[in-house]
Amino acid sequence: MSRSGNRRTRSADNTGLIPILARKVREVEAAAQRGKVAPANRTKFLVVALLMREERASIKTDAALGDSERSEQLKRLDGIASILARTAARDTSLIALLENDAALSPAAKKLRREYLEDAGYDVPDDEPDVPAPSATVVPPELAERQVVPLSVKSRQLANPFMAPDLTPAKPHGVGRLSNWELLGPLYRAFEYGAGGNAASMELPEAPTIDRLSPPGHELMVHQSRFLQSVQAGHRTFLLADEPGLGKTAQSLLAASVADAYPLLAVVPNVVKMNWAREVEIWTPHRRATVVHGDGDTLDAFADVVIVNYEVLDRHLSWLGTLGFRGMVVDEAHFIKNMSSLRSRNVLALADRIRRTAPGGNPLMMALTGTPLINDVDDFRAIWQFLGWIDGTKPTPVLMERLEEVGLTPADTGFFAEAREAVIDMGIVRRRKIDVAADLPAKRIVDLPVELDDDLGRSIREAERELGARLVTRYRRLIAARAKSRGDELDDIPDDDLMRLVARQELEDTKATEDGLNVFTMVRQIGTAKAGLAADYTAQLARSVGKVVFFAKHIDVMDAAEDLFARRELKTVSIRGDQSATLRQREIDAFNNDPDVSVAVCSLTAAGVGLNLQAASNVVLAELSWTAAEQTQAIDRVHRIGQEEPVTAWRIIAAQTIDTRIAELIDSKQGLAARALDGSDVEIGSTDSVQLDALVSLLRSALDA
Repeated sequence: MSRSGNRRTRSADNTGLIPILARKVREVEAAAQRGKVAPANRTKFLVVALLMREERASIKTDAALGDSERSEQLKRLDGIASILARTAARDTSLIALLENDAALSPAAKKLRREYLEDAGYDVPDDEPDVPAPSATVVPPELAERQVVPLSVKSRQLANPFMAPDLTPAKPHGVGRLSNWELLGPLYRAFEYGAGGNAASMELPEAPTIDRLSPPGHELMVHQSRFLQSVQAGHRTFLLADEPGLGKTAQSLLAASVADAYPLLAVVPNVVKMNWAREVEIWTPHRRATVVHGDGDTLDAFADVVIVNYEVLDRHLSWLGTLGFRGMVVDEAHFIKNMSSLRSRNVLALADRIRRTAPGGNPLMMALTGTPLINDVDDFRAIWQFLGWIDGTKPTPVLMERLEEVGLTPADTGFFAEAREAVIDMGIVRRRKIDVAADLPAKRIVDLPVELDDDLGRSIREAERELGARLVTRYRRLIAARAKSRGDELDDIPDDDLMRLVARQELEDTKATEDGLNVFTMVRQIGTAKAGLAADYTAQLARSVGKVVFFAKHIDVMDAAEDLFARRELKTVSIRGDQSATLRQREIDAFNNDPDVSVAVCSLTAAGVGLNLQAASNVVLAELSWTAAEQTQAIDRVHRIGQEEPVTAWRIIAAQTIDTRIAELIDSKQGLAARALDGSDVEIGSTDSVQLDALVSLLRSALDA
């Protein structure tokens, strides 16, 4: 806020602003000595603190003042500051009003104007209130970047009657908290009001029969309890479960329970393909579409629209018009910086959906294992996304809950009660260790990623080239056999000949070790996945602590370590060329140094004989050629003494041979389970993974 340069000359007498501030602060001090400070005096305290800071800054830069006069004025302001501090020490709820960013209510703005006018200042008119958001969510600077895919135009033409629901919100009356600054106290409630209690709302008991999960899948108890809350009508959630507890599945089934379709999911690039896969798994009766680039492949009639943060700014114009009944923001800590374009885009879309969702009351979910990264102010963007706060104040729905508490920030017990009121708005937080009884001791979670850059396109082209080479060999063999038998050529695939072609290819590869082959292609895939795998590892490290990162190739390890350094994550490295002493020093640092976040390990060099159980999360950035090597790597963490269930995150390049290799590795696991553990699981070929991968590539090329 500014004030004009017309003012009375400062002097040491009883004219000007300082004497007014001195009188007002003594009035607040006297009120505090008598007992609780009423809202009117709280506003007075806030305005005195604000004007004292403004006057101090003005005096320090006023060239018209001599040194002695400046010193005298600053000394008088120091006296006011001392009274403010004593008063705040007597009533600690006033401390929040001393902060530089303390929000001004309309009453405080009016009082500030009165004090300045009494002191002789010409005060300009206040800036007009910010107008309500318009129908569009596109900021002017992004207008030229907007794209509208053809599929979206088709949907708009097919359904031109998606009028918004503009039913006015229920008016909120004036209550005891109307004149209080509440956001600061609410944030502090989460700092100081915990009392040892976890920040998780009370959830209903899980039903005896799981009627929500599709055939072949089963919900865990903690997931069922969450969905029961959705079934009961709750519609806003900060789902802060630790990674590995199935937040994606819970949110998709929540949309099904709430009939929140179409559903918008805003997610990081590294997990957008996994979201599409999870839709297919958990809600197979629903269709998902993923927005890539300008949306040329988009299906605007799909039930779930998945868009990553990086391309969101290009699609704001049509995303705000599609009639979404629900919105999910994955890794919601990505929007913690309220001033970033990413956050503004997400919050603008969320506001649009809350105001225009057909039928009202949309399902709004923020998913993150780390809602707080720096301080409690990180809650601000998430709470605003969920509609719990509006800028600098609680929305009516949260205010109503706070009024029901019956206390003000000046009352003992307010912080704990206010914290519970916010939690009951929809904060759900479970840790692995809290639900360990529901989890398997060790599990592998596949995370498909999309290689949509130039390197990804070159890999797919290399696969097509290798497949064409195999097809040529296969057809030569078919033709030679038909000629020798005097038979006609037929198109029925011959598995034996396919395996023969694959063996010839492997033998040629081992003889030359150069050019295009299955080994170089898989290495290229590993290189292409390196950044995405490291990015996901960094997110895990921020969420759950220590993570073990496995890769086969040195260049992948180097790329990962470079990204971790840029993210300011401390790492150790375990490689094949280390001495035994150095390796043990790195292992000890990972297990014992709380500042070390990630162990970057060679899949071959660190896969055996190591104890890395300080972590319970493993990232497999590259796939092994043997099931045993993968198992050995995971078992560096899954060892005697491990107190938490272990999750291995396997990064798989979608729409490449990587997907087939992962399936083949799992089939080899089935062989071990059947032979050694008495399992009756079906097993596949006993050939090598390399051979089976080539056969699969050949079969796909023949079918193309």
